[in-house]
Amino acid sequence: MWERMLTALRERERVQLGRDPTPGAAIVDSQSVRASKRGGLHGYDGGKKVSGIKRHLLVDTRGTVLVACVSPASVGDRDGAAVLFARAADAFPRLRHVRADQGYRGADFHAWAREATGITVQVVQRRDGGFRSTWAKVGAPPPAVPLFAVVPRRWVAERTFAWLGRCRRLSKDYEYLRVCSENAIYLTMAMLLVRRLARPAR
Repeated sequence: MWERMLTALRERERVQLGRDPTPGAAIVDSQSVRASKRGGLHGYDGGKKVSGIKRHLLVDTRGTVLVACVSPASVGDRDGAAVLFARAADAFPRLRHVRADQGYRGADFHAWAREATGITVQVVQRRDGGFRSTWAKVGAPPPAVPLFAVVPRRWVAERTFAWLGRCRRLSKDYEYLRVCSENAIYLTMAMLLVRRLARPAR
């Protein structure tokens, strides 16, 4: 129910902005979240040192959630993205291009996405290659490594996670069922869209 409501609100906002109701491009990302002391989904993300769940999101270029998937934190990014792409294939027929970070690398994964869903995955890297330091040959000057640089389009998904994090229900995972966690994401995004649509036109 919440997913259908979010779909109606998202399409209404896109039409008001002069866009097609369904997107042709999207951004995929994931977020590991600590879970409360209860049963249900649990896992450990060794990279983020988080015990709990992982939220996988596919968002449009405005940051509005298209598809959400919740898994144990131990599930890899590409496995979560495979579920997102499979769900989005029928719901968003125009979707053909997805940007992602380096966690979604892999020729096999990219080939599967292209063949099974028609989606082309573009991995957008940071200018420093994802490292704070690098090496240089003896006698050669070290290459300049920027301390901070905005990565094209990837910041959109990070901003969406920040929006969702303002909701107390999503600050930590309190749900027992996976579907309840996903519905909480859809409901929160729908509330944000209702506030946007209620604002008077400027």
